[in-house]
Amino acid sequence: MTKMLKKVLFAAGLLIVGELSMACTRVVYLGDNDVMTARSMDWKSDIGTNLWILPNKVKRNGMAGPKSIKWTSKYGSVIASGYDISTTDGVNEKGLNANLLWLVESEYPDIKNNTKPQLSISLWAQYVLDNFATVNEAIAALEKEPFLVVTDAVPGEERLATLHLSISDATGDSAIIEYINGKQVIHHNRAYQVMTNSPIFEQQLALNSYWKQIGGTTMLPGTNRAADRFARASFYINAIPKNATPEHSLASVFSVIRNASVPFGLNTEEEPNISSTRWRTVVDHKRGLYFFESAVSPNVFWVDLKDINFNDGQTKKLELGRDQAKTYAGKTNSSFKVTQPFEFLGIK
Repeated sequence: MTKMLKKVLFAAGLLIVGELSMACTRVVYLGDNDVMTARSMDWKSDIGTNLWILPNKVKRNGMAGPKSIKWTSKYGSVIASGYDISTTDGVNEKGLNANLLWLVESEYPDIKNNTKPQLSISLWAQYVLDNFATVNEAIAALEKEPFLVVTDAVPGEERLATLHLSISDATGDSAIIEYINGKQVIHHNRAYQVMTNSPIFEQQLALNSYWKQIGGTTMLPGTNRAADRFARASFYINAIPKNATPEHSLASVFSVIRNASVPFGLNTEEEPNISSTRWRTVVDHKRGLYFFESAVSPNVFWVDLKDINFNDGQTKKLELGRDQAKTYAGKTNSSFKVTQPFEFLGIK
């Protein structure tokens, strides 16, 4: 048995054991003239998502008790919330995109007897959007571990939120940050275009190497499991045209993320924990556009970041309704309403 095959079988075994009830896919498209990042949000119930415009120059703290890290946001952002207590996805005014996805293997640092500043996991993505313009800049700062991520229970459940973070920018650079065995692990490479869920990213790469040897035109895995979605997304995002118009590239990228999505309402006895895809986003980094599509109201609409004054100090909200079923079409900047900021979930 080869070393590669052993790695693949080990990772596959972990996947079977650790398949999640919350799952998502994220993929980065590297075209000749366009860079786009797409993600799906898979969740077993309505996650209460709304879209928000968050201005720059906002003072924040890590919502993790007396040791919370403090900062003032350098950049404004457009984000998709989770339960209006967390940033799950978004892009800032410099074109840096951040995505939070589930990873059951996550284990965060022990905060006992540790003097480092602390950050609630609800603010992990927002901290990156607030402070950095590029992936290189973010990784240079995060490698120094300026804070400890602290997790808490998922709203309405007893289990802890276990997440990993992906970031991408207008140059096509990409990074994945995970906490494994209490240690921060950073994977930084333009080639890391895809992230799903279990197993950990290193083992996902091993599984994907196996499928690359077979070849996507020969056979691709078709289930909703994280490793299968990883393999399909990896093949298709590099098989679609690289020199198309922005509109056609966008259509191709949406096709790829839809291909990695889970049918809405799926309920199978064999896989009772597989979650439906509830919504999808695509960031067009070069044009400064943030696209949103709900599974319940499948109408693509977008926000134009170039048409937002992030210096006005105003927080604005686009109400999406239950299951994100409220219907919008086209550019929605004018549909956002000035409101009070939501409060990020603090650690109990």
